Amino acid sequence: MKPNAEFLSLPEEIQCNILSFLSCRDILCCTSVCKALRQTYISSSELQYIVELSGQRLLHVPNTDDVNIPVSERLQLLRDKAHAWFKIDAHSFKTVLLSENMYSDEAFVADGHIYSWDRAEDTAKIVPILPQPSQKPVNRDWSPGTLFHPNSRSIDVFMDPAQNLIATSNHETFYIDLKTLDSDNVHPKAAGPELILSLLPISEDYLLEIEEAQLKGFGRYIALRCSFVSYEEIWQLHIWDWQHSMTSNSVLMGTCFTPNPIDFCFLGNDRLLVVAEELKLYSIEDMSQTPQLLARFSMPVPFLDAQCFLPIDHTEHSSPQTQAQQTMYSSDPQNRLLCILAEATHVYIISTRIFFNLDGRAAAIPVPWECWGPSNTRIFAHWDAYRVHVFGNRVLRATPIGTSASSLLTKFALHMMDFSPLAVTNRRDLGRVVKEPSTIVMHLDDLIDRPAESVTTSLSYVEVMLNNKWFGSNDSELVDLWVDKDRIYLLKRKRDHEAVGSVHDYGIGNSELEVIHV
Repeated sequence: MKPNAEFLSLPEEIQCNILSFLSCRDILCCTSVCKALRQTYISSSELQYIVELSGQRLLHVPNTDDVNIPVSERLQLLRDKAHAWFKIDAHSFKTVLLSENMYSDEAFVADGHIYSWDRAEDTAKIVPILPQPSQKPVNRDWSPGTLFHPNSRSIDVFMDPAQNLIATSNHETFYIDLKTLDSDNVHPKAAGPELILSLLPISEDYLLEIEEAQLKGFGRYIALRCSFVSYEEIWQLHIWDWQHSMTSNSVLMGTCFTPNPIDFCFLGNDRLLVVAEELKLYSIEDMSQTPQLLARFSMPVPFLDAQCFLPIDHTEHSSPQTQAQQTMYSSDPQNRLLCILAEATHVYIISTRIFFNLDGRAAAIPVPWECWGPSNTRIFAHWDAYRVHVFGNRVLRATPIGTSASSLLTKFALHMMDFSPLAVTNRRDLGRVVKEPSTIVMHLDDLIDRPAESVTTSLSYVEVMLNNKWFGSNDSELVDLWVDKDRIYLLKRKRDHEAVGSVHDYGIGNSELEVIHV
């Protein structure tokens, strides 16, 4: 008897159990070459659930299964949730009223909270967004002089509600304070009350002054990117394992002539991506040494300024109270979308899978854009008035559609795009499937002596416009937006006509957050 016949002679439940140890790709390969295995797959909710998770670029979260919910029902809930993103009712939302000082240049939504920091006013605030009964919300307001040491000049603030963490840094002291968000106590998981900057650059006569900086974090990592005042732009990136050490030997350094020389993001627990004239991928698994360069990726055109965004599920780093609210799955860190804003003219949507499938590439030689970029990227025009946010494999964009005759304010249309492989199936004939390549003409900066270039990209997606709703009116304007696995958030700034006495003049009133639940 042939080996495959022996396998097919096994009871169906045993076949399913064996197949469940395979990857999604291998399961589909088996079922595509054997009619009997195809029938086994069709009759197995467990195997379909595995494939559905992979096709939506999701991972099962251990120890979150509800034994009272059959796998078949979980599978249907997963498919229905994916389909719900294509029929969102943008007119059905809840409004969270915010105080005037919630609007600033530094506003973020994360883990069921919105928080902001006003650098000029030295104030910060965090408030919960429609908290669930099981949630432990944080609601705090920091007045001037309470975030930092008295008479100090602030650099940046980072908040992580999932870990009840706030990190602050300032110009006068070369360290970062670590405290709990809901109090002024030292964070109980921190190795100490502060992180110390080491290996700082020194000129011939003095220690250089920090000119600009940014704090980011993920799980046990906190990183500070700072640039220094000098005849050439010197930048450093310090990375700490804040739960185990107050100092860091994991430091990157370079020079550049632009005010914002680099940006960076964490790709998960062991990888860091630095965005500059090219993309550089580093391993930060060994925090006792300088990050190890794994690969370099060329971009189609050089850019002088770039910002990158990669929101990541914090399920594994959340407190027990937060974990109790989590769903049974989270986005796959190796198959998410990275968003890069390039010089406020274009936005790159890049699949992170390219940063995990290195295939023995040599780190010293940049991978040409033509070899990695077009099939893993989609580029869109993105001017100052546009808004964009990503989460998992979804992109939310607000595009201007002109102004009304009686208003100087821009109105927006909202577009939701799903880049996951199963988006075409789960849309159920809703939305627009985009598989054909698109070409963008990029006009380079005047400082770069190169002609404009046409760049073609082809990462597939499904797009839907949210009810053709226009956002923006005489009474409010769309300031920013965010998306996560369950909600869309639209930050709108109210206009106070009475304060200035004219419908064409606007005073700044309170802000409000429209929350659309999916």
